[in-house]
Amino acid sequence: MNVCRSMIMVVCVAFCLAGQDAPLTRDTIIQMVKAGLPEDVIVSKIRSEPNPPRWSADDLIALKSAGAGDGVLRALVSPGPTADPPAAGSAVRAASADPDDPTAPHDPGVYIMITAREGGRKKMVLIDRAGSGRVKTAGVIGHAVTFGVVKGKAKTEIPGFRAVVRTREARPEFYMYFPPSGNLGATDTISSPSQFSLLQLEPKKDHRETTIFKVGFGSASAGNDEKKTRRFNAEKIRPYVYKVLPDASLQTGEYAFIAATGMSGSNAAADVVIFDFGVDVD
Repeated sequence: MNVCRSMIMVVCVAFCLAGQDAPLTRDTIIQMVKAGLPEDVIVSKIRSEPNPPRWSADDLIALKSAGAGDGVLRALVSPGPTADPPAAGSAVRAASADPDDPTAPHDPGVYIMITAREGGRKKMVLIDRAGSGRVKTAGVIGHAVTFGVVKGKAKTEIPGFRAVVRTREARPEFYMYFPPSGNLGATDTISSPSQFSLLQLEPKKDHRETTIFKVGFGSASAGNDEKKTRRFNAEKIRPYVYKVLPDASLQTGEYAFIAATGMSGSNAAADVVIFDFGVDVD
C-alpha cells in the first residue's frame, strides 16, 4: 500500500512539473491535496504562480472540505512572500536622506533655512560662494607716508546690487558644513565658523562692498567696520557641522559671511571667501 501511495505521489509531482505553465485552479490544488503532497510543496507551487487567480469564499470552503491545510489557505489569500520589515538602520538612513534635514549629509558649504509663505514648510537652501570682485584700498598712501601712524584699509567688492538668496526672517538660521579634509577656501584652511565675520554690506550702483582688511603699524590683520559687524552664535551639532544664529535681529539689507585668509605683512588678503544673502523683513 505504501509503495502504491509513493508511486501516486511521484506521478502527481511529475504532472505538476510538466504542467507548471498551466494556470493554477481549485481542482489542481484539490488533486495535490488528495495525492498527499506535503503542504510546503503545495504552498511553493501557489507562490510560484506569476499571475495568481482571485479565490472566492466558495473556493476556500471547497479546499478546506477537501482536506487542504491552513498553510495552503493562507498562501491562497496572500500568495506573495511576506516582506521583511526594514531594518532600523535602513529607516534611519532613509530619513536622513531628507535634503531639508540639517542632520542629513550635505555637500560642504553654507546653507540657510528658508520658511515658505504657504504652509510654513522649511527648506534648506545652499548659498553659493560669491565671486569676489576687485579689492580696493583706502588710506594706504597715508599709511605709507606716516610710517604706519595712519591706518589703511582694503575693501572687497561683491558683484551685483542684491544677493540671489533672500530670507524674510530677521534671525535666519544657517548651517555650515565643512569637509573632513580640505577647506571652503582656496588658500588657507577654513574649518570653523569662527573664521567668518557676518557683515552688513554697503550697496552701491552695481555692487556691494565691505572692509575686510586693515593695515596698522608694521602689521596687517583681518578687520572690518565694527558698525557693520553682526555677532552670531555657532553650535556644533556633529563633526564638521555647525548651526549658526545671529545674536540679534537683522534689519532689511544685504549681508555676507566673509573670511579673509592668506594675509601677511602689509599685503592685501590673498583669498576672500564670501557667502552673501539678503534680508527682507516684512
